[in-house]
Amino acid sequence: MKFLYTILASFLVSIISLIGIFTFFIKENVINKILFILISFAAGSLIGAAFLHILPEVVEKSNNTETFYFVVLGFIIFFILEKYFYWRHCHKGGECELHPVSYLNLVGDGIHNFVDGVVIGASFFVDIKLGVVSTIAVIFHEIPQELGDFGVLLYGGFSKTKALFYNFLISFTAVLGSILGFFLTAYIENTFIYLLPIIAGGFIYISSCDLIPEIQREPVVRKSIISLLFFVIGIIFMVIIRH
Repeated sequence: MKFLYTILASFLVSIISLIGIFTFFIKENVINKILFILISFAAGSLIGAAFLHILPEVVEKSNNTETFYFVVLGFIIFFILEKYFYWRHCHKGGECELHPVSYLNLVGDGIHNFVDGVVIGASFFVDIKLGVVSTIAVIFHEIPQELGDFGVLLYGGFSKTKALFYNFLISFTAVLGSILGFFLTAYIENTFIYLLPIIAGGFIYISSCDLIPEIQREPVVRKSIISLLFFVIGIIFMVIIRH
């Protein structure tokens, strides 16, 4: 059952790539307003998932004092992925900075989705509830991410149909990643003791170095307050799930 949940969850994350279809019907300024709220909520939910679910689970089951070394390692790994392997994050639709070659964006997105899949697979193997929490956190981060990637492909010369197709195709690396994450955790003893803290470090990196700086740049006081509110709501949401 855990493996079935893993496949279903990673497939659901892949389906999120089709979110770009809404750009056919919704005005860009409306999308950007929705993204602003989603980014704030995603930042809070990722922090909540890392500190309130993943790390307590690892500490409880392993009693390993070296857990937090692997959190730091995860932070560094995700920094390297973003800095050197074109795993970029974009949450501004068509306003994002473009790569010289749009296909590099697809490569980066493929790596991103694969890592998301590993997160889901490892989490579901350890505990179904932890898998659900990780999937929710990934989904809330994926929605603005996929809209951003879709916008980059459009401005890179892709037609809407072609951008949607390639985004959807690349998203299935999440399924492959989930299978790898699940079986690594299943067949290599105590893998979760090392893998889950690395995942937590990745969640902390995405939230603190990617999402939070983006919402901090908002100059309008009213919008800044709204972003803070939804950031806190994202954390509270994870607290409610835990209890």
